[in-house]
Amino acid sequence: MNGMPRRHVFGAVCGGCLAVQQGMRATQVQAQGTAATAAAAPGPVRPSRWGPNDQIGNANLLTPQKVQEAAKLVTQGKTYPLGITVDRSTPAYPPRSIAVTVFMPGQEGGQTFGSNKVSYVDDMINGWLGVGTQLDSFAHLGTDYTFYNGNRAQDFVRTTGVTKLGIEQIPPLVTRGVVVNLARFKNKERLDGGELVTADELRQAMQQQNVRVTPGDIVVLHTGWLSMLAQDPAKFGAEEPGIDGAGAEYLASLQPVAVGADTWGVESVPFKDPNVLWQGHQVLLAQNGIYIIETLDTAGLVRDGVTEFMFVLGQPRYKGAVQAIINPVAIR
Repeated sequence: MNGMPRRHVFGAVCGGCLAVQQGMRATQVQAQGTAATAAAAPGPVRPSRWGPNDQIGNANLLTPQKVQEAAKLVTQGKTYPLGITVDRSTPAYPPRSIAVTVFMPGQEGGQTFGSNKVSYVDDMINGWLGVGTQLDSFAHLGTDYTFYNGNRAQDFVRTTGVTKLGIEQIPPLVTRGVVVNLARFKNKERLDGGELVTADELRQAMQQQNVRVTPGDIVVLHTGWLSMLAQDPAKFGAEEPGIDGAGAEYLASLQPVAVGADTWGVESVPFKDPNVLWQGHQVLLAQNGIYIIETLDTAGLVRDGVTEFMFVLGQPRYKGAVQAIINPVAIR
């Protein structure tokens, strides 16, 4: 990984992302064995309430009745793509990158096929699946090599693909989505990089905006941070506003299927405690079986004052993958 290029928006090197990565590596080494880190880290990964063989967590809450309830929210038939466009310069957590290469196989000299002169174009993807708008499966992040439902990395992580908890296990996510406008709650167009949204602030924002989360919903957090992408790509990738472990615990108590945001990592970066890294991911993915969706384009929903909608996602079913580039659709 160290030899791979750190790509960022418009092909520039993401010095900020690299700084975050190097800082985390340093603090990981620094934090080993310290009492402070041990006290802050979540406890052992809990067994699933759906049994020892469960691989989909809160997606078990996605019943036909839940889909029917979500469908009732469609009153205008208006659709919103929640995914961003992905290309070679899309911001990515180091050392991730992705490239699409296009070919016209066997036609380099102007050759066509058949008497009807068929020409065709194919494409190939080289890169990582955690780029742009992405879905994190439960195989993506855990605690001390233990992942959702007590699965140990040594038992299911293979270079050819995970044998449990993979992206292909996730059922279609068709349910009610809700938007929590954190920027409006704080009277800002956009939250600041590193700005922490506490559990109490999440609760207050939802009460103020009359947002009610029911089991099986998908919670979408709007911070306005995605607008930074066009203004200052390096800053966009170097930091972000968001939640922490306590905020993730509060959201988990509401039993959503997934938590998403218009940021690249959902959590506030830089971390308030440099010894506690991605604790919100641990809480949501490993502890509670709740998927994470990153880099959502929430601008259209917020512009139209949408607070609830029908969320639709059929993710790519790459067997053994731990993440996927996606384009969820909101319908109202």
